[in-house]
Amino acid sequence: MKTKDNVFADPLYNIVDFRFDDKVANVFEDMLKRSIPGYSTIISAVGMFTKIYASPNSNYYDLGSSLGASALAMRRNINKPDCKVIAVDNSEAMVNRSKKIIAADNSHTPIEIHCNDIRNFEIKNAAVVVLNYTLQFIAPKYRDKIISDIFNGLKKGGILILSEKIVFEDAELNKRQIERYHNFKRLNGYSDFEISKKKDALENVLIPETIETHKKRLFNAGFKLADIWHQTFNFISIVAEK
Repeated sequence: MKTKDNVFADPLYNIVDFRFDDKVANVFEDMLKRSIPGYSTIISAVGMFTKIYASPNSNYYDLGSSLGASALAMRRNINKPDCKVIAVDNSEAMVNRSKKIIAADNSHTPIEIHCNDIRNFEIKNAAVVVLNYTLQFIAPKYRDKIISDIFNGLKKGGILILSEKIVFEDAELNKRQIERYHNFKRLNGYSDFEISKKKDALENVLIPETIETHKKRLFNAGFKLADIWHQTFNFISIVAEK
């Protein structure tokens, strides 16, 4: 039975900055489904894209893997021989929990799970790389290099799936999309108190960028295509092809 996310419901729980600790890891499945519009669609599409772009003798990376949902979606859709999924997350709490979830899955493609900082992790011989809601938690000064390293580690014809929370250059549009997103969270049972408290906790941790910034970074790294295939409110997903 999944544990309900009430991390920010307790007025006595004082968290200055959001962190992926045991308290968050224990409710993360519920948090994702109630906090990220279209999350289940994103994960299903990771599997779909993997099936399309799979190639033999290749690696498949889930960077910022949290509980391993994208890693499992890739694993279950790899239809080529001699492949491996590599999941990387710097939260020990997330890695420990994901190991149990992945161990319960009986798919055949092996999954390696690493507790590491993706800034220091080598990408090589990759057919598919997934970066779902991860880049936004990394300081902007490191983001260009991360995308460049991913590009360099991809095989020709390989893809990066990049999903992010974004901001809009138009201030009024940005305001409308944020309010729509907050209404989405209210519909999923979060109180105004929880929404406000989590917003404060994420303010210095999650730093979103515009669509234009993301696309410019991808093209500067060398990607030939970068298409937005999914958007709901201020959340997007891009597929970029080498």
